[in-house]
Amino acid sequence: MHPKEQRLKYRENLENGTTSGICDGYLQANMISLPAKYAFEFLLFCQRNPKPCPVVDVLEAGQVVPRIADADIRTDLPKYRIYKYGDLERETNDLKDVWENDFVTFLLGCSFTFEKALAEAGISLLHQEMKKVVPMYQTSISCEEAGSFKGEMVVSMRAIKKEELEDTIRITSKFPHAHGAPVHIGDPTEIGILNLEQPDYGEFTPFEEGERIPVFWACGVTPQYVGLNAKPEIMITHAPGHMLITDQEE
Repeated sequence: MHPKEQRLKYRENLENGTTSGICDGYLQANMISLPAKYAFEFLLFCQRNPKPCPVVDVLEAGQVVPRIADADIRTDLPKYRIYKYGDLERETNDLKDVWENDFVTFLLGCSFTFEKALAEAGISLLHQEMKKVVPMYQTSISCEEAGSFKGEMVVSMRAIKKEELEDTIRITSKFPHAHGAPVHIGDPTEIGILNLEQPDYGEFTPFEEGERIPVFWACGVTPQYVGLNAKPEIMITHAPGHMLITDQEE
C-alpha cells in the first residue's frame, strides 16, 4: 500500500497499530511537537545527539504539512501521546482538540526504516513475526545536555541470530538517518538494563539466548524521555512504535 493510502486509514481511525513492517521502502519518522519557546533548545539537543535524534524535517510554528509527506501531522499517525508538565496525560488517535498554532514539530529518523533491508537480507525480526511493538528500554547512556533537555538514551532491541550479526551491523550502518549501527551488543546490564523481559516501552519478544544475541539501537523515543525532564507545559509525540510513514523512499 502507498503511504498516503495507509495514512488515510489512520486519519479515518480505521487502523491504529504499530507501523513496523508497514509500507516497506519508505522512511518512517518519530514525531515530537513543542511550544515554540522550546524549539531552539530541542533542536540543539538533537544536533548534539544525532544517534538517537537524527532530524529529517522540522515544521515551523503552526505548520502541519511536512516536506517529506503529503500528510497532516495532527491526524495521520496511528496513535499519539500527550504529556503535560512531564506526565503522560493520555493517548489519542488525533490532535484536533489540543493543537496550537505555536507548536513546532520535529520529525526524527526511525529504525523501522532499515528493517526492510534486514528482511531482504534474510534476517528475521521477532517483533514483526510476533506482531508486537519492538521493545524499548531506558539506559544509563548519557545524552549531551542542551538547556533544559537532559537525560539518558532510550534504545530499541532486536534479538539477532549469531550467524546474522555481522550482516546486521553492516546493513544498519548504511542508515545514519535511521539511527545507523547498534550502540550496544550483548549484555544489557552494561548499559543499565536490568530486565529484558520488562521493557519501558513496546513489548518483550522472547528468544533463545543460545541462538540469538540482544542488539540495541539508539531510539527516537529518547526525546520523549528527556522531554519529561524538561517538563514543558505540553509535549506531543507519537506513541512508541506508531510512526509517521512518509512519502520519502529510503
